[in-house]
Amino acid sequence: MTDLSHIRNFSIIAHIDHGKSTLADRLIQLCGGLSERDLKEQVLDTMDIERERGITIKAQTVRLRYKAKNGETYQLNLMDTPGHVDFAYEVSRCLAACEGSLLVVDASQGVEAQTLANVYQAIDNNHEIIPVLNKVDLPAAEPERIKEQIEDVIGLDASEAIMISAKTGLGIPDVLEAIVHKLPSPKGDATAPLKALLIDSWYDAYLGVIILVRIVDGVLKPGMKIKMMSTGSVYPVDQVGVFTPKRETLSALNPGEVGFFTAGIKAVADCNVGDTVTEEKRAALSPLSGFKPSVPVVFCGLFPADAAEFETLRESLGKLRLNDASFMFEPESSAALGFGFRCGFLGLLHLEIIQERLEREFNLDLVTTAPSVIYKLYMTNGEMIELHNPADMPDVMRIVKMEEPWIKATILVPDTYLGSVLTLCTERRGIQLDLTYVGNRAMVVYRLPLNEVVFDFYDRLKSVSRGYASFDYQMDGYEEGQLVKLSVLVNGDPVDALSTIVHRSHAEARGRLLCSKLKDLIPRQLFKIAIQAAIGAKVIARETISALRKDVTAKCYGGDVSRKRKLLDKQKEGKKRMRQVGNVEIPQSAFLAALKMTED
Repeated sequence: MTDLSHIRNFSIIAHIDHGKSTLADRLIQLCGGLSERDLKEQVLDTMDIERERGITIKAQTVRLRYKAKNGETYQLNLMDTPGHVDFAYEVSRCLAACEGSLLVVDASQGVEAQTLANVYQAIDNNHEIIPVLNKVDLPAAEPERIKEQIEDVIGLDASEAIMISAKTGLGIPDVLEAIVHKLPSPKGDATAPLKALLIDSWYDAYLGVIILVRIVDGVLKPGMKIKMMSTGSVYPVDQVGVFTPKRETLSALNPGEVGFFTAGIKAVADCNVGDTVTEEKRAALSPLSGFKPSVPVVFCGLFPADAAEFETLRESLGKLRLNDASFMFEPESSAALGFGFRCGFLGLLHLEIIQERLEREFNLDLVTTAPSVIYKLYMTNGEMIELHNPADMPDVMRIVKMEEPWIKATILVPDTYLGSVLTLCTERRGIQLDLTYVGNRAMVVYRLPLNEVVFDFYDRLKSVSRGYASFDYQMDGYEEGQLVKLSVLVNGDPVDALSTIVHRSHAEARGRLLCSKLKDLIPRQLFKIAIQAAIGAKVIARETISALRKDVTAKCYGGDVSRKRKLLDKQKEGKKRMRQVGNVEIPQSAFLAALKMTED
């Protein structure tokens, strides 16, 4: 058993692309966690999607052994965390299981929005923080200026910040020494009843559910009967072990250590992330505080393209939910798309990743409806209902008022692009709260309605700032708004999958755009098709798809004109009848293209 004073649990936090995963690679390499043959770039990013996009989505844990300069051997439990705002929940879980953090800042880019958000989370968890300046070997690096920036913006003492280049390996030994000497060791009692924090869980086809835990008190051994405190379910432990990054089984996990166990768990619902695991016979008296469950921000419907795959989709969502506790789903049905699920996500990138994982890992073909947020409706009978799906909106006469969620957004942007960023925020009904400068970079704080941000705000922000702006947000309550439901009618029938809730001032522009887009996407029929956008019974935009014309007079050569007239009248009658009974099939591709609309 390793002495507690020789264990260090720490996570690596930073903004996107500041070099967290590369630093993790170097630490693993220096501690001999993997042989040279097994080493590859971003060794902890195991999913194909992570490697292709070059981002971390799932936090990963590794146990390393490090022999310090004082001759002592230490056990380091490292957690590599994602940097993107949509995966902030992964970061919060890791921080709850550690005592210290390495704050990585790019020596050329400086402090970004997500750097701030992650540091404040670490400070809330009472972490000891070591600032690390990465990429100091780049010609554009300005370590001295960035040190000042860390002190001004975050308020951390950066005089002893460690200069490294994670790519070349420069300064990595100093990082390891700092971890050993500056970060606190965990506390725990091996004789007390077992208390372990459930950090993460995922599904393995051979072992069932694998659960990642941080042991606080007590010892976890194979053969023990454990109990989940929130659900009360009991399981016998099959095996325990750690990742080095390879899976390695051990005889026991002791206080202060981070590792995994399997217990033949089949039911996904029994593994609540943040739950406390204890022993059945000697149960702990009170559960650990855990961490706040995540609150989904963006909702959209996921439907199988082939209705027969509904059950497969249900199972796949269950397995993914196990691996990613921050996403939720419930069944729903739609007249246009059949049976599917209403899913909640932490943001648009999260939605995109989940959709891509379902298509890749489970070979599903999916249709996604327009993303929407949760609105609060106050009804005339005094009750308040939450609206997730615009298609379910009740009659306007029964609604007293509607409230929409607002966020507080922090945007860091170079001075040059400040004007276009302010214009973008104002267009999206934003209210400016604060504008400060750090060197030649502006830090803008805005209040924005979430439904304006959900669609394509992030993409637009990146394009108006040439990619230099960084953006982070937190929820900031609900406010009453002039909101209306924009319905789309094709040939007089409403298409519920395309209805959205928009602000009254933007409704007409959004409606015109949607109609003109659908006009190009819906194939022509033998009769005229009207595409209309309406608020209630009032049509605010319309496009007409002209009919395909069959030449019925081709066989008339000369002769009396009344013969042609007769044939044309007959055709006209037929078209009229066809229009009454004909129904317009909207292709799946048209749904997706219409939803990806941006106001170009």
